[in-house]
Amino acid sequence: MRISPLELDAVVAGTIDLAFRRWERPRLLVGTRMRTRVGLVEVTSVDEVDPAGLTEDDARRAGAPDLAALRRGLAANPERPVFRVGIRFAGEDPRAVLRRTPPTGAEIADLQARLDRLDRASSIGPWTAATLAIVDAYPERRAPELAEELGRPTAEFKRDVRKLKELGLTESLDIGYRLSTRGAAVVDAALQAAGRPVPERAAPPSGTPLPSLGAPATRALRAAGLTTLEAVAAVPEADLLALHGVGPIAVARIRAALGR
Repeated sequence: MRISPLELDAVVAGTIDLAFRRWERPRLLVGTRMRTRVGLVEVTSVDEVDPAGLTEDDARRAGAPDLAALRRGLAANPERPVFRVGIRFAGEDPRAVLRRTPPTGAEIADLQARLDRLDRASSIGPWTAATLAIVDAYPERRAPELAEELGRPTAEFKRDVRKLKELGLTESLDIGYRLSTRGAAVVDAALQAAGRPVPERAAPPSGTPLPSLGAPATRALRAAGLTTLEAVAAVPEADLLALHGVGPIAVARIRAALGR
């Protein structure tokens, strides 16, 4: 189930706890936890309802301006039933916790064994070390450029990076990827075992990282030298909106991150 970025922010804040969808049949089970950019969103209920019985309170809890707007959002596919889906913020994505937790020596050995299994199962031969290395060398570079460096189709490259992400070794950014703390430890251990030097990695910008804003806005802010929340906070919203690629949704996310 797709939930818009602004709706996700409201789910975290607790101001949205319902969603209404027209489905041919229920697509989610109670207890399902969906991974989103803000963390886990849990499905607390799934009920078929009569659209004629929807209320202003339903609209408010679903984030619609009013009941009329909620009904307009359900106007498509009128032959399908309407489902009322209860949702709640269920906390941080466990993968995020995993990514920033330094692994023990035993965990590094286990992760390397799992990477070896991925290499053996691949039809193109070993790929994990090269993929980790290029993400390490070029953080925040677009996936098509990284794939081209490796001579691989972009879709296949992105699929394989997702496998590394599931192990907590990489993290996706608005533009490109970077190694996690866990991923850097695995890469460094492999280099040391091979007698090769460990690279010096650039430290992240000091200050509070920007929230997820999407690639166009992130690219525009980066070009303007605005890489932290503190830097953006000092710029009037009108000036931010004047940057090509920064729109109202990005500014709303910045405002929410600043608590304004």
